[in-house]
Amino acid sequence: MTESQRPWMDDNLSDRERAEKLVENMTLEQKIAQLHGGMETINIYAASNEIDPEDEDAMEQLAMQIQIERHVPEIPELGIPRFRITNGPVGVGMGDGTPSPPATALPMTIGVAASFDPELAFKYGDIIGRETDDLGQHVLEGPGVCLHRTVTAGRNFEYFSEDPYLSGVMGIEVTKAIQAHDIIAMAKHYAVNDQEFERFRTNVEVDEQTLREMYLLPFEMVVKDGQVAAIMSAYNRVRGDYATENRYLLNDVLRGDWGFEGYVQSDFWSTRSAAASLNAGLDHEMPDAKWLNEDNVKAALEDTSLEIELVDRALVRRYTQMFRFNQFDREYAPREIDAAGNGAISREIGADMAVLLKNDKNILPLDPNSAGKILIVGQEKFAKYACQGGGGSSKVDPLYTVDPEPGLRDVIADLGGSATVESFIVERDLSNLEGAVEAAKGADTVLIMAGLIATEGADMPTMLMPQKQSDMIAELLKANDNSVVVLKSSAPLVMPWIDDAATVLEVWNQGAEDGHVVGDLVFGSVNPSGKVPTTYPKTEADWIGHDHPERYPGVNLGEGYNTITYSEGLEMGYRWFQANDVTPAFPFGYGLSYTSFELSDVSVAGSAAGVKVSATVKNTGDVAGAEVVQVYLGIPSEGQPPKRLVGFAKVQVEPGSSAAVEINIDADATHHPLSVWDVAARDFVVPSGEFTVYVGTSSDDDSHVEKFTV
Repeated sequence: MTESQRPWMDDNLSDRERAEKLVENMTLEQKIAQLHGGMETINIYAASNEIDPEDEDAMEQLAMQIQIERHVPEIPELGIPRFRITNGPVGVGMGDGTPSPPATALPMTIGVAASFDPELAFKYGDIIGRETDDLGQHVLEGPGVCLHRTVTAGRNFEYFSEDPYLSGVMGIEVTKAIQAHDIIAMAKHYAVNDQEFERFRTNVEVDEQTLREMYLLPFEMVVKDGQVAAIMSAYNRVRGDYATENRYLLNDVLRGDWGFEGYVQSDFWSTRSAAASLNAGLDHEMPDAKWLNEDNVKAALEDTSLEIELVDRALVRRYTQMFRFNQFDREYAPREIDAAGNGAISREIGADMAVLLKNDKNILPLDPNSAGKILIVGQEKFAKYACQGGGGSSKVDPLYTVDPEPGLRDVIADLGGSATVESFIVERDLSNLEGAVEAAKGADTVLIMAGLIATEGADMPTMLMPQKQSDMIAELLKANDNSVVVLKSSAPLVMPWIDDAATVLEVWNQGAEDGHVVGDLVFGSVNPSGKVPTTYPKTEADWIGHDHPERYPGVNLGEGYNTITYSEGLEMGYRWFQANDVTPAFPFGYGLSYTSFELSDVSVAGSAAGVKVSATVKNTGDVAGAEVVQVYLGIPSEGQPPKRLVGFAKVQVEPGSSAAVEINIDADATHHPLSVWDVAARDFVVPSGEFTVYVGTSSDDDSHVEKFTV
């Protein structure tokens, strides 16, 4: 077929017109071949729920199995390219090609939210988008914008936060950055895929108000403000229907209410039918043709359970986005990733998302000279090797890594220091813990490195660190008063030793630049400025599922599978702690610094149109640092929790200086800051009554409170 016979290649037409003309010229067999991925049908995930998340060999084997070809085959005679799809909420992982091409292993997505910095989120997405383009891929399966409903959820590391607004803000920036490289971003997993437990079978029951105000809100923000090109549907059932067959979510809400014009792809092997899925609004099956194959689709067309218009609709939606990002005209020409350049950015953003949880004795920052003999101690995944977080399909094959000991030595050398660094690696069974304690006694400074690496496919069995690391930390803290606990976590943890630890720094799973990032932080080259994006409970009893099995892991209602009921409603995360008067270990939005700040001159002007907040932040310490001013609203409507985050601003301030902060919260913004979901009106409405505005530096900060009436 010559170019003149391909009217869809006329770029004077709109993207949708081009897509429509292409589909008009396809045979039925060509159409069906483009409805699904090109991998041979297998079922890797079927056994994933049977794997113990602490069985590292089994989890690694599962990850290797998932390294598959992620593509839709090309049709050369129509000019349709091989459509290449890669995972990547935390870096470009498992793209088209076996084995997956290496890329920059970035810090975990939860850390992006901890930065409370939209500009950082854009830089993060920019690396991902650039490297996706470098590797010749077309689609990046991310960002993930489900919420941290439970602390133990296996994919919290690749989601942002427990707060829908914070998650949405960060998701928007990551999306914009990815798509700026002509890469399709894919927000996931739609919807309420907030746990990995029996994710192929579980049903989620959630009331409409909770669904709209919490779990759908970040998706709505990314659709409307991020103009995301694709959505990935979830594995689980939602109110009895699988997410891939849920017409209410895929059609009524996504397209009818939000005006989404992109396409919907299934999560891998989440498609459950041919006709029902396409009728509901699913557009593309991955990674194979288990359901949307020629036999099934032709049979459905013949018995009229499926109409050809729906097949055409699905393809037009995807091709429109491919034309939007010039993917038909792009030659496949992979190029070398700038490992050093992107690694340097990863190091920068990695340090800016760390959260200083405790610094009671001001041990941090360390002096590169007087720190003397520094001992790194912990289990090998945290103390010996760069902490590569995120098991499962988002796992990144790193271009390089910087391990803890050499990383710290590099930073000391750069600072001209004389401190020395040694390591003691504790066995996973703690069989050599006594030796570690003795080594700690002989050191001038001890850096205890511990944490958690979560994975897709399995929730964590406990909120405690695996391999008895809490027991290890407790003994090491007794050995040396000059100890710093460096946490490398995928999610918040319960820390039974916390009262005995004077200094705790959460750096998350850092990826490639682990050693340098930790060095930059502990020696003060970077002043920590992160804030807790998901509440740290004091005990395992301090969460919404304690004594409520219907909330998690769900109960069998006689249907053969568990139903998880979100009976806590809007009281999730910090909202639950505040509504139930439970004191957390560290509240949402909390984080210390190597300097101190004073918030003053707070002014609030509120009306039904929105809220305007101004304040002054003064750095009262002796080093430069950043503070996050946070605005929460108490909404005058029955059933609402005490507070919701509606705005924030991060500001850098030099020592002894002040900076003015202005935060404008528009009532018509996509996160509906003043509104509640009205079931009868089927819309967000601003209630009448007295609103309470809280301006502070964490969700628990009630030092500046104002009111206004609507």
